[in-house]
Amino acid sequence: MGEGQTIIRAISLCKEHQVGDLTIQALKGLSLEISDGEFVCIEGPSGAGKTTILNLIGGLDKPTSGDIIVFGYNLNDSNEDFLAAFRCEHVGFVFQSYNLISTLTASENVAFALELAGVSDERIIERPVELLKQVGLSDRANHFPSQLSGGEQQRVAFARALANDPPIMLVDEPTANLDEKTASDIVKILKGLKQKGKTVVVATHDQKIMELADRVLHLRDGSLNE
Repeated sequence: MGEGQTIIRAISLCKEHQVGDLTIQALKGLSLEISDGEFVCIEGPSGAGKTTILNLIGGLDKPTSGDIIVFGYNLNDSNEDFLAAFRCEHVGFVFQSYNLISTLTASENVAFALELAGVSDERIIERPVELLKQVGLSDRANHFPSQLSGGEQQRVAFARALANDPPIMLVDEPTANLDEKTASDIVKILKGLKQKGKTVVVATHDQKIMELADRVLHLRDGSLNE
């Protein structure tokens, strides 16, 4: 894919959630295009559907109607086996709640993503060392998530998301629960991803992250505005 080429296309996305007898319309005919190498921020009030958009782009969820096309693949038409392989190759997720495996060390959490991709044993040993160094956690490689601060867990989450060098990074409120100093470390990681030409989509309220963005999209009432 060449830089500037559209790699993510959402067409008239609608997403409904059922809560008891109540139907909540999270997205209402939302359309969106994101180009290769673009850094896009999505901001909006809590519960507006920012996480829903990220989950749809990454194939973790499917829309009620509409189409989500990534690298030419219509994810609506894809089965779970395809979507798992697609995510492994194309998408790195950084979740707001970190989603680290509590029984694995920082290094093992990163290695687990590599094992799923079926890479060589040598790479499984080398890559976590490279990535934990990149996020400034070489000295915490053998610590379990419960032994790490929130900011350290978030940096491990970035290292894990980058394990297979995916072209797309989907990042959900990465500084929401962090103090100012720790948040600035996350901003530096995001700045590095932008410099490397990754396509980055971030759901955020953080003004410092928005300053990195090529575009800031505002999510209101299930629709996006620039």
